[in-house]
Amino acid sequence: MATPKHLAWLNSIAGELATATLIRLDETLPWYRQMPPARRAAVGSVAQAGITSFIRWYEDPTSQPSVAADVFGNAPRELLRSISLQETLQLIQVVVEMVEETVVNQTPDLHEAVLRYSRDMAFSAANVYAKAAEARGLWDARLEALVVDSIISGERSQEISSRVAALGWLADGQVAVLLGTTPPSEDPDGVRKAARKLGSDVLIGIQGRRQVAVIGLLEQQDNVGKKIHDTASALQEFFGAGPLVLGPTVLSVSDASKSATAALAAHTVAATVGNMVRPTPADDLLPERALAGDPLAKQTMFDSFYVPLADSQADLLPTLRAYLECGRSLEGTSKQLYVHANTVRYRLKRIHETIGQDPTEARTAFVLQIAIALGAIADNESGVRR
Repeated sequence: MATPKHLAWLNSIAGELATATLIRLDETLPWYRQMPPARRAAVGSVAQAGITSFIRWYEDPTSQPSVAADVFGNAPRELLRSISLQETLQLIQVVVEMVEETVVNQTPDLHEAVLRYSRDMAFSAANVYAKAAEARGLWDARLEALVVDSIISGERSQEISSRVAALGWLADGQVAVLLGTTPPSEDPDGVRKAARKLGSDVLIGIQGRRQVAVIGLLEQQDNVGKKIHDTASALQEFFGAGPLVLGPTVLSVSDASKSATAALAAHTVAATVGNMVRPTPADDLLPERALAGDPLAKQTMFDSFYVPLADSQADLLPTLRAYLECGRSLEGTSKQLYVHANTVRYRLKRIHETIGQDPTEARTAFVLQIAIALGAIADNESGVRR
């Protein structure tokens, strides 16, 4: 129970106690000494409010919530921006020590009041930081969703780089977009944890039944594409059943929309391919994407397969076209071209060397057949190679 005598005495020493507390802060807390003057003043005002609030609290212990608001509400942004929770507790400790030295030594029967007040203030400080962390978490989640939505919608700008920096994005360099279905139980924290173990960072977006992860490596390494693919493989358990597609690796997060565009197109046609591995590279579905009208897939096939063959030895493209038209029969191709079967084999080998894929394999033959058709259409429209 507060007594008029004690209250009068506490009010009489409040100014002196506040000044002594600021001196003690400067003497004992290095981080306080190193602060710019403006922030020192902000933090100092919190310490002084602690002294004043103790007197108010002692007068009426039931006022603890409003007292806490006085201490941490005068300059909450400055406080949270300037010092950590640990430093705030150190600040409270110094204030309490000064109160104990000055008040308890003079008036021992106030010792219990000081202990109770210090406990209440410590909990109040923790509550302030917990609310700030919760607010920051909600803000980060909204910003992350905005970034992923921008990438999926095809936005390409330096603003994406600045936004991911605000999110604490640690990857620096090439990235790829992983796209699949949303799992029954979403676990974005599990995705982040698994990615970090593999030396990667991720941005996660859940858009209805679709879940998106933008993957980037924390450190640049050789064979970046393979490392990103390995990370995507490890993350497949965090996606729902069905196709899981990995877009091509691009140079930076600001270019991630290119990878997302390819992944979206591949995911749309994934149902047309049986026994798909998880994850499937988007470029493994180039012919299906091209047939569905994806301009990026058409251009990629044209540039990767048709142009190299059309611009190489004059006999490679006609040989490939004949080989495909003859159902990949060496004998049928040699008869149609009036050459020996060994000549056809040699030319197929040269085609393999030129495009990096074996035309005698069924899947590659299908890809090349679509590429040749696309090339013929493009040549007809442009008047080239007629």
